[in-house]
Parts: sequence; C-alpha cells; structure tokens
Amino acid sequence: MNLINLENVTKAYGPQPLLDAISLGLDDGDRVGVVGRNGGGKSTLVSVLARQTEPDGGRVTHARGLRLGFLTQRDEFPEGATVRSVVLGDRAEHEWAGDTGARDVLAGLLSGLDLDAPLAGMSGGERRRVALARLLVPESDLLILDEPTNHLDIEAIDWLARYLKTRKVALLVVTHDRWFLDEITDRTWEVVDGRVERYEGGYSAYVLAKAERSRIAAATEAKRQNLLRKELAWLRRGPQARTSKPKFRVDAAQALIADEPPLRDAVELTRFATARLGKTVYDLEDVTVRLGDRSLFERMTWRLGPGDRVGLVGVNGSGKSTLLRLLDGSVAPVAGTVVQGKTVQLAHLTQNLEELDPSRRVLESVEEIRRRITVGKREWTASQLLERLGFPGDRQWTPVGDLSGGERRRLQVLRLLMGEPNVLLLDEPTNDLDIETLTEVEDLLDGWPGTLVVVSHDRYFLERITDHVVALLGDGRVSLLPGGIDEYLERRAAGTAPSRPPESPAKPAKQAEAAPKPKGGQDWKARKELDRLERRLEKLAGQEAELHERLAAHATDYAKLQELDGRLKEIQAEAAQVEEEWLMLAEDVG
Repeated sequence: MNLINLENVTKAYGPQPLLDAISLGLDDGDRVGVVGRNGGGKSTLVSVLARQTEPDGGRVTHARGLRLGFLTQRDEFPEGATVRSVVLGDRAEHEWAGDTGARDVLAGLLSGLDLDAPLAGMSGGERRRVALARLLVPESDLLILDEPTNHLDIEAIDWLARYLKTRKVALLVVTHDRWFLDEITDRTWEVVDGRVERYEGGYSAYVLAKAERSRIAAATEAKRQNLLRKELAWLRRGPQARTSKPKFRVDAAQALIADEPPLRDAVELTRFATARLGKTVYDLEDVTVRLGDRSLFERMTWRLGPGDRVGLVGVNGSGKSTLLRLLDGSVAPVAGTVVQGKTVQLAHLTQNLEELDPSRRVLESVEEIRRRITVGKREWTASQLLERLGFPGDRQWTPVGDLSGGERRRLQVLRLLMGEPNVLLLDEPTNDLDIETLTEVEDLLDGWPGTLVVVSHDRYFLERITDHVVALLGDGRVSLLPGGIDEYLERRAAGTAPSRPPESPAKPAKQAEAAPKPKGGQDWKARKELDRLERRLEKLAGQEAELHERLAAHATDYAKLQELDGRLKEIQAEAAQVEEEWLMLAEDVG
C-alpha cells in the first residue's frame, strides 16, 4: 500500500532550491535511509513528507488514516512535563502494564529513569530516550526519524536497531550513523543538488553503487572525448575489420577492487610514531580518581604506546571524558602516577565549541595554526584541507560566528591536525558531521602517524579508524576488549541483563512466556544470523519470482531463455543452501 507520495515538490530557502521538482513515494514495508551533506535538504525532505513544512510547489499526498510518527532533531516537551505524562499520557497503569509493546519500549529505553521525574534538567541522552519512547509506544504505519541516535550511547543504539528490525512498520531514517543505516534499512536516498538519487540496499550497498555510477560516468565522458579518434582508427583498418563486431565485457566489481586505495600500513605508521614519540607515551600506574564522593577509577593501571589507535567506550557517566582530561592534565588523580612521554605533543578535541574566535575568517582561523602540513606522504595547504572538509573557496572567508555546529566541528578537527600533534584525544568527534565529511576525516586520520584515543558512540567510525577497543565497565579499570564493540555489548548484557525486543510483537502472552530464555551473547548472535538468513531467503524468493516472469516474457528467444534458466538454477541452489543453514541454526537456537 502506498503511504506517501510527492509530486513535483519544490522547496527553497533563498535562491538555491533544496528540493527541485522531486517526485517519489513511500510504500508499506519500505525501510529507507536518507543521506547527504549537512544543509543539503535531508531534514527539509522528511519535514515535507511529514507535512510539517509546506512545499513551495507540488503536492504531498498521505494515505487515508495514515498513522505517522515523526521524530525531529530537537526534543521539545511541554513546560513542567514528566516522563510519564509525555510517554504514557493519561493511560492507567494497568492498561499500559498489560501492553507488551509498551513494556518492551519502557524497559529498553527508560530503564533507570523515574516515570514521575520532571524532564527539566535531564541530560540530552535522557531527553532523547523519552522522545523515542513517546514515538514508539503507540502503533504506527510509518516512522520518520531525523537523527534518532543523537545523544544515545552504543547500547541504546544497538537496542533501538534490534527493536526496529522486529517491528512491522515502514521506516524513513535520516542519520549519519552508518552502522545503524546498514542494520535497519534496505534502500538509500541521497539528497544532493536539489535531487533525490535512489539506491537499493543499505549504506554499504549505497557506497558500492555510487562508486560504480561514478566509474561509469567517468568512462562515458572519456569515451565521448575519444569518439572521433577511435572512429578514425576504426575506419583506417579497412572493410574486413568493419564487418566484425567487437564485444566488450565490463566487470564492475573487479574495476572497483582494482582501484581500491590501500589499507593503512599499521607497521609503517607505528614506526613513524615511534620515531616521533619515543617508547613512552602515557603510563598510568595505580591511578585513583574521584568526583565528589564517587570513585571513577580505583587503582587503575593502563599503558598507551606509540602508534596505538584506541576506541574508548562505556555508558554515559562512566568516566570516558574524565579519562581524556586525566591524560591532558586537567584532572589530577588523588593517588597513583600519570607519566607522560617527553616527546608528546598533545591535541585534545573536546565537545565544547566555544573555543573558536567568532570574528575570524575560516581560512585565517586555520592558517594562524599553520599554513601547510604533511599527512602520510602528501603535503597539504590549509586551503586544500578546508576544501576536502566541505569549505569551498568562498566559504573559507566566512566569519566563524556564521558557521553551523557541524561546520565548527569540522574546523575544530582541522585546526587540531594543522598543529601536527603526535597524540590525539578525540571526544565525540562525529557530532554534527555528515557522512561525506566523516569519510574525509577518516581518510585524513588513516595516514596520520601517532597515538589516537577516540571516544564516540559512532560504531562505524570507531571500527574504521581504531585498531582495538577498551571499555569502562564500571569496575574502576580500563578493560581491553579483543572482540571489539560486539564483546562490549555482550559483556554489558551479561552484567546488566538489558531488555531485548521480542521476536514477534504480535506473539500471544502465553507463547511469549514459553519462549526459551536468552543464553547470552552467543544466543543473540545466533538469532541475528537467523534474521540475516531469513532476509536472504526473502530476497532470493523475490529474485526467483522475477526470473519466472522474465522467462515468460522471452519465451521465443532461445538464447535469452538459456541465460535466464542458468541464473534461475543458481538462485534455486543458493536458496536451498541458505534454507538448510537456517534449519540447522534454528534447531540449535530452539
């Protein structure tokens, strides 16, 4: 069933249209991720779809009786509101307590929060959880989520992804969290230059498809420019050559793999880092840190070496930012020693944006640090790096005070890199950054030789630029996690037993009670694999049905029939193998 249609919709703020004659639709069961640069029109598109913003031209049509849930970037609540009044309204306790869906949402998002607590004074993460719970408790046909992972920690993001995968509802999601996009979406819309480009698949499939489109476009342009020269060469070869028809086969995947940039050379970077840093970076020995009556670290010992690239995770309030401040010297331990290497040149990216001078121009703000630096084996000017991070020529002369939050964040990162430090502490560096800018920042950090400690809730970013993960698990120590984020989530689940979304929201209560209890991290991994196999079977079934239709349409073309029949046999063989895997795994889980 069609839920929303846009017909020739136009919307502009100023002379440049953000949406230019856009026509598209959302159907029941669609799960779409929206990507694009900051300021490119993503939030405008979803606001127009939700009828929160009127278009300048065109028509927006909603299905009759559409139950739409819309999460905006700003969490706004009535004055004096409590958690209960926002999420449950005036529903009696016995009413919502008997609602399995409502209980799952409350346990997953609001565990530890007092339902009668006022929202005034709550943190950004707590307010975001309340806003999400308000949206998820009612039944909906379509959920439109604008940056749903803002202010959430890794556990909450993981819970939200698992919950949304179990809920039978259409989704439209704007987020820069690429892991989240890959987990819950199967189509991608890119908002660029007033258009909406559509791609099949989640974020990973979108990257591959976009790269292939770029390759084809480049090849087409090269072909056009050389057309006359090739035609002349062809004609000179004589009649015999002209009677034959050369055939060309382009293997897109092989072409992309051949042009893939090399992975960062960890050994080489460590050697450079050791030469610049020496053998000691930070040694923390029996360190104890207290905030008031609360002990964050108790006799903690941790060593940070040259070339280490560390992702630091933990729940909000576990002491991640405090640990970074302990390294930069702004927090002193009450016991123990913190030894900093003599050659350490430290740069610390905090979450505070107020340190930038609003009166200076963007380029001046960078050049006052340094005019050019060397990243990897290439030298960059301040202007070139600004352009890479989304500041084209004219924008480089904009006063810092006129920049958006995301632009200021980019500028902060670049100013740090221009100082050529050999130790980087990054506290939530992905805040307010769009996906294109994130990939540029990741590319810069890939070739950066030095020691890196990153605090981030962006799982994709952590796994992309760090080599190992450590966690603050509430025991006053830094714990190394060889299994990365997955191990962190498993250990948190084993220690705190957080609520997991049901296998089926519509399952009767007695059946739900009889369901087997989770067996920890391995059980969760097995169920995740079952979900993946089910999705693969559905996709193969769709491909098989499409091939049957094509076989009927080409009934008189023998060559085409042979080709389609061969492909059909491949699909059927793969489906049989996937089904066998599913049955074996289902038996183990059950």
